[in-house]
This record gives sequence, C-alpha cells and structure tokens, in this order.
Amino acid sequence: MQNTGKAPRSRTSGIDRTLQIMDILLEYRRPMTAYELAKYAAAPISTIYRLIDELVERDMLSRTSESLVWFGPRLMHYGLAYRSRMNMYVEAEKEMLSLSRRTGEMVQVCARDGGMMVVIGMAEGEGQFRVTSDVGTRVPLNWTASGLLLLGHLNAEERKLAFAECARPSNTGLAEIDPEILAQRSRADFLDGLSVQAGSSEEGVVCIAAPVRDADGACQLTMSVVMPRHRLEEKCDSISVQVREAAKLVERAVGHRASVVAPA
Repeated sequence: MQNTGKAPRSRTSGIDRTLQIMDILLEYRRPMTAYELAKYAAAPISTIYRLIDELVERDMLSRTSESLVWFGPRLMHYGLAYRSRMNMYVEAEKEMLSLSRRTGEMVQVCARDGGMMVVIGMAEGEGQFRVTSDVGTRVPLNWTASGLLLLGHLNAEERKLAFAECARPSNTGLAEIDPEILAQRSRADFLDGLSVQAGSSEEGVVCIAAPVRDADGACQLTMSVVMPRHRLEEKCDSISVQVREAAKLVERAVGHRASVVAPA
C-alpha cells in the first residue's frame, strides 16, 4: 500500500454534528436558518440540511412558519425527565417559591455551566420590577453573586484559572475582571455563605445569593434574591438571613446536614 505522507482525514460523526446544532441554538437562543447553522458549525450545508430533516422527523427539532430551525418538543420531555431526578433542584424550587412569597422579591436558582452562570429556576416577585434574565439566561461567572459562589469551593489555583478563562467586562462596566481579586472574593463569600453584587450585571439591580452545597461541600446551586438597588439598605439584613436559611433548608432536605468545606 502506497504511503502518500498525508494524515488521515478526520470526520465529524453525525452525533457530533447534531450536538453542534443543539449547542449553537442554545448559545444564540433564537430560531436559525440552515445556512446560519452550517456557517457557525463550519459544516457542509448539505450535511446540515440532511441532519435537520432527520431531527425534525424525530421531533428533536422543529421548523417555524418561516422555515427557521428551533428545538423540538421531544427535547422538552427529556429535559423534564432529567430535571425530575435532580432532587436538589426539586427542593430548591420549593424553597425558591416560598422565599419569593415571604419576601415579595424575585428569587432565582442558578447553576454553573462551564464559565457561565445559568438561571435554572425563577419565581417572580410582587410589583412591576423586572430583570432581563429569565430561565436559561447565561452570563459570565464574574458578573453575579451566584457566579462567585459557584467557584468558591475550588482551591485557590483552580478558582484563579477559572476566572482567568471566563471573566469578561459586563455591560455596566462594574463587574470585576481581575482573576486574583475574583478568586479571593469568591472564597470569602463562599465561606461566609453569602454574596452580594450590585449593578455588575444590570444597572440598578442587586443580587443577594447563598450557596447550596452537596455532601462534599461543593457549591452545586445558588439561591438568590434579585431586587431593585434602592431597596437594598432597607431589606439587606432581612433578605440575607432568609436567603441563607433557604439554602440551608435545601441542603438539609437532600440529606446534607453538615457541609464539608474544601481547603483553600
């Protein structure tokens, strides 16, 4: 057999291409054309067309009236089944709703997705106060109180490296981006069991968050109250006590009565 000296050509599997399509739709959070998906996936348009047809046929994707591609109903069933097994989330959702009723404020449950914080649950507060974030919103970890807590259990070097990779300037210009400062603040807030950020992600908005730890002491979720900044002075102490207690109730409900704190 003749050796041409050329490296074997790598091929992307259909599963990998399918995941690329799903990830692109998740990142841009809007229906897209097949051409856009092919462009962002750096894939042949014929391959993307074929995959879209197959996935639409199986209800994994759907087409809008304008022939744009979006997630299909089958994914919702998978997601609901997965979430139903997440005991920590189930308990967190209960406490989220209870905390929102008691405080009258918006409450969110957040988790980590790589270098991003993602909102996985939300209960609206009273009145007209609204924020741009909703369930599924992803922002860099350095923008929010929850983001700082979600890295707080890691050791010093891991925290520093993580923030070095993910920290980005926020739209308000108030989010800290120095990895060293973020790593220190993350650890301090985690040990304190509370983090407060004002205006880092959105102007006039404050977030008061507490970590929800697993049996090993790692922060898996956060419970956070999101409210107008002008109410911070009046309600900070009360909200801080209640959000901490809500997080502890979730930990106790899933059997994590004594949190283990990892070494700094």
